[in-house]
Amino acid sequence: MEFPAALVNALRQAQRVSALTGAGVSQESGLRTFRDAQDGLWAQFRPEDLATPQAFQRNPKLVWDWYAWRRAKVREAKPNAAHLSLVELARLVPHFILITQNVDGLHQAAGSPRVIELHGNIRRVRCSVCGKPHSEWDESEAEVPRCNTCGGLLRPDVVWFGESLPASELDTAFEAARNSQIFFSIGTSGVVQPAASLAYYAKQNGALVVEINAEPTPLTPSADFSFQGKAGEVLPALVKVTFSKQ
Repeated sequence: MEFPAALVNALRQAQRVSALTGAGVSQESGLRTFRDAQDGLWAQFRPEDLATPQAFQRNPKLVWDWYAWRRAKVREAKPNAAHLSLVELARLVPHFILITQNVDGLHQAAGSPRVIELHGNIRRVRCSVCGKPHSEWDESEAEVPRCNTCGGLLRPDVVWFGESLPASELDTAFEAARNSQIFFSIGTSGVVQPAASLAYYAKQNGALVVEINAEPTPLTPSADFSFQGKAGEVLPALVKVTFSKQ
């Protein structure tokens, strides 16, 4: 795979690089996208109807069971070549920041040292009342597990529809975009806000924007470099050609 010399040289010399990843990266590990995740018992539900505070209030056990099913799928998945290439970039670039819309924790499993999780992490749970995080809970209970501090129901530590993204993570993401010399948008549709604004914000502040996605997105016309293909193929090839000749 060939890459423009301007991109290779810029990446080789860059001191500050950021990357935003989306569902396309996880798809290559066998995880379906959020809206395509339904099968079996869950095919009768729309994901949007199970991922809101209102749904949890109506039927907490239904929502808990759906996320337990998704957690099991996530635990079976393994990081792919795109995840590993991002670990390599974090090692090679002096200041590299990884931002993700994914909730599966595969970046951490691959070894990425610092991940800004805009939408939370499905592997974690917290109390729906007091917010206390819980690292252990009984998945086999007949009812939704409760907080050992206040007795509130535990819930997935993810951002549901109608909820705000974590302010500190979002601020850090926009600061990273503002300071980036190169900003990667990888495997993301470019339509989910506010994450979709990050690439444009980076470009406004002088960054080269590089898109890697299976198909064109609204970002494609604005990207400085756009590669249509699998992140697990494009990204490792770019990292190899950029850094193996130094």
